Amino acid sequence: QLVESGGGLVQAGGSLRLSCAASDTISRTNVMGWYRQTPQKQRELVATITSGGRTNYADSVKGRFTISRDNPKNTVYLQMNILKPEDTAVYFCTAYPLWRLSPTAGDYWGQGTQVTVSS
Repeated sequence: QLVESGGGLVQAGGSLRLSCAASDTISRTNVMGWYRQTPQKQRELVATITSGGRTNYADSVKGRFTISRDNPKNTVYLQMNILKPEDTAVYFCTAYPLWRLSPTAGDYWGQGTQVTVSS
């Protein structure tokens, strides 16, 4: 119900754009966002956006990544610029109710897309 696309391999300093399309069964009032995970770390916040456009970013990506959403299309995007090797991870799209502070395992998650940044 969440389908991600746009991952891949890029050199440090490059850019990638991730997309995540949500099925119509997922409410457009949900917060949508991106989390990432590596084998060495727990899943961590990258960025989220409410249906009203309020955004939240991890400190490590502020100024480099931009999250946006198209509510009629129920799609969220993550523009990633000035990529660093430490951005290498599997990126997961998520959608969860506005009243939650953060998503849980029981909320909507995509299958994940690999982003690899070479030095």
